[in-house]
Amino acid sequence: MKLALIVPAPFSAISGGYLYDRRMVEGLRALGHAVEVIELAGRYPLPDDAAEAAARAALGTDAVPVIDGLGLPAFAPDAVRGAIGLIHHPTALETGQDAEALRLRERALFPAMARLIATSRHTAERLVAEFGVAPDRVGVVEPGTEPAPRAVGGGAQVHILSVGTLVPRKGHDVLLRALSRLTDLDWALTIVGEPRDPVHAHGLAALAVELGTAQRVTFAGGLDDAALEAAYARSDIFALATHWEGYGMAAAEALARGLPCAITAGGAIADVVPRAACVLAQPGDHASLGRALRRVIFDPALRTQMANAAWAAGQALPRWEDRASAFVTELERAHG
Repeated sequence: MKLALIVPAPFSAISGGYLYDRRMVEGLRALGHAVEVIELAGRYPLPDDAAEAAARAALGTDAVPVIDGLGLPAFAPDAVRGAIGLIHHPTALETGQDAEALRLRERALFPAMARLIATSRHTAERLVAEFGVAPDRVGVVEPGTEPAPRAVGGGAQVHILSVGTLVPRKGHDVLLRALSRLTDLDWALTIVGEPRDPVHAHGLAALAVELGTAQRVTFAGGLDDAALEAAYARSDIFALATHWEGYGMAAAEALARGLPCAITAGGAIADVVPRAACVLAQPGDHASLGRALRRVIFDPALRTQMANAAWAAGQALPRWEDRASAFVTELERAHG
């Protein structure tokens, strides 16, 4: 099979969605398929003129186009007939964007495509319910994980890790406010993620200062694989106050290392993380998340119990080695 993965530049970006794309390209090539990666210039998800021009130019190959959902709003509906959409989550659900404009574009684009491949059952269900996609035109290929060593923790101080790009949807501001209620406890927070929205990233740093917790919070930026592995290893709790996740790859990676989780029920992430391994709050509710985190930070026996549940769940997650084969099956269904 000859494929063209079309994705906003840079393809090397550090995020769960881009990691999924890179792993899928590696897996498809290992199976003998020819995969070209076409990187789109311009602004996304709500496209500018440069993005729309790049989208028009990207479809001039004889390969089957697989368009990452982040870049899809730059395309015209008539242009994507026969193309495959790789949907991590609809961009209309991205907090801080023009949701209505994106929803109008996606409601026209999604049903026009030959097939949509969602990265979770939760996302697939929303594509059908909210975007007019026929159920038989949507498949699911969840992300994988690699076997990983169990986290060892940070010692006497409780180390909390949050992994996610610095954009409003990830809810890092909610997490900062939750933890600001717990200054009587001994904790430190590391936030790993590229500052994709520089204004929002600056606001997060300013918020930590305003809340009086800046000395406990490290904004580590985007880390390479080795540094990120080290960050997971020295952590005691994984926390993500997301407003919406199409899957929750960082949480899955935390489970693979046996980390207890403190999360919000935004999208599919609450399906990925079992209740025995997490404390859960509603998206945007920093008071509830703070109360939940207090229990986990304060009680080492509870952390151990949750860590054991996380480790067991992590060993049952899908592995990357079989994800590319599942992806090929979905591609074949598009024309079968």
